[in-house]
Amino acid sequence: MAGDAAGFEYARYGERVEVRHHGRLAATLRGEAAARFLTDIARRDPQQVMARVTGDYRRGNERSTRHRP
Repeated sequence: MAGDAAGFEYARYGERVEVRHHGRLAATLRGEAAARFLTDIARRDPQQVMARVTGDYRRGNERSTRHRP
């Protein structure tokens, strides 16, 4: 695979990019979205980029302080 970060992997197939999480397909990107993804992977933390692309970045611990006592 082209990249790996905490369970995430991605592979490029021509103009298509597949993002997998623990071996399961989580997202398929094509065209401009794939190009933007590859640029972001090179510049930022791959873990965070892949989590955001797949929507797997919110786990319930992001409460605002307004809700806390």
